[in-house]
Amino acid sequence: MREIVSAALSEEAVGADFAALPVPQSYRGAVVLRDESEMFQGMATADKEPAKSLRVREVPTPEPAPGEALIAVMASSINYNTVWTSLFEPMPTFGFLQRYARSNDPGAERHDQPYHVVGSDLAGIVLRTGPGVHRWKPGDRVVAHCLSVDLQSPDGHDDTMLDPEQRIWGFETNFGGLAELSLVKSNQLMPMPKHLTWEEAAASGLVNSTAYRQLVSRNGAQMKQGDVVLVWGAAGGLGSYATQLALNGGATPVCVVSGERKAELVRSLGAELVIDRAKEGYRFWKDESTADPKEWKRLGSHIRELTGGEDSDIVFEHPGRETFAASVYVARRGGTVVTCASTSGFRHEYDNRYLWMSLKRIVGSHFANYREAWAANRLISRGMIHPTLSTVYPLSDVGIATQAVHRNQHAGKVGVLGLAPTEGLGVQDEALRARHLAGINRFRPHSHSS
Repeated sequence: MREIVSAALSEEAVGADFAALPVPQSYRGAVVLRDESEMFQGMATADKEPAKSLRVREVPTPEPAPGEALIAVMASSINYNTVWTSLFEPMPTFGFLQRYARSNDPGAERHDQPYHVVGSDLAGIVLRTGPGVHRWKPGDRVVAHCLSVDLQSPDGHDDTMLDPEQRIWGFETNFGGLAELSLVKSNQLMPMPKHLTWEEAAASGLVNSTAYRQLVSRNGAQMKQGDVVLVWGAAGGLGSYATQLALNGGATPVCVVSGERKAELVRSLGAELVIDRAKEGYRFWKDESTADPKEWKRLGSHIRELTGGEDSDIVFEHPGRETFAASVYVARRGGTVVTCASTSGFRHEYDNRYLWMSLKRIVGSHFANYREAWAANRLISRGMIHPTLSTVYPLSDVGIATQAVHRNQHAGKVGVLGLAPTEGLGVQDEALRARHLAGINRFRPHSHSS
């Protein structure tokens, strides 16, 4: 592994050098274990600890199958699907791996293991490619999006997210990005933005692509100039990109955050209309099973106060159960609630009168297709959208990093170093970086990496 790191840090190494490197027989990866999948049984979600279930273990290196690439992972990041995996909620992911192993995908049987290497983001270098890969070669510096699909069904050829065999890499497949090496399909790869460090580049793949589809794409809300967009969790991993996309696209984001520090973060992105949930004391549920419509109405009034009397054209919804009824209520007549993730609970309840009688739409959105992910990455590469990386951990502390996201102790994205020995490495375009340094550094108060 030292030879790979040495080549990655060298300014003189070329593709042939990486192709000539020996591939280690094993590597370190962040895993959950099948025989521990009931370790939290009977516990409340809030009491479960990812630091206990996520372990860094040595695992065998897989060979790339047709259409695949083996990547030296310089950095990765934490997403909520890794949180869910570490909590074994809503179910252990080993069922996903077993189903994938029964598919006709070449090499799928390798994914059914007693361990699951997790992680759905990476920035790194191509080491090897399998048969049939022509666009990418050893030595290419890449980021990966997390859509794993082979397109053997006609259903996905208009939108690959509709393919019945679509999966999320590192969540519904094995060999994810929170590791020293990772296995991806070649159609997951995109060029690494040249002005970013490894850890910055690894922060955006999943959340930026997800937010792009939700807001911008014809498959989502189709945001237009002048739209008022309510963004829940606007200082978080997903919301911070939604806020930037709204501003970049000529919309007006109304940013909902919890706490003054997070309010200042979204203001630093250029957002002017901010609602601090903690300060306002919003409680959308009287108890576990009883919603409070008065709080929906109070939120709607607050939004109109900020916007000069306008309701939200689009509600960017991802908390789920806690906020969904309020989201449906505050969307304008004919407006759109676009939803994914449901980090506060998957079972949503809302008053359908406010949906049907006001001709509103609910649009379900799940990650992004390759074209959408590529377009979202292009915005990063051009310095129009910036990574919102807040803190970085070493791979050995991946459980602690995931626990911080589970406890909502983070802002923006939480990064994890793979083979990169320190932060700050990997930049190729210093001039572009200098032009956009303020935007890049907005979410960087401190680091946990060594």
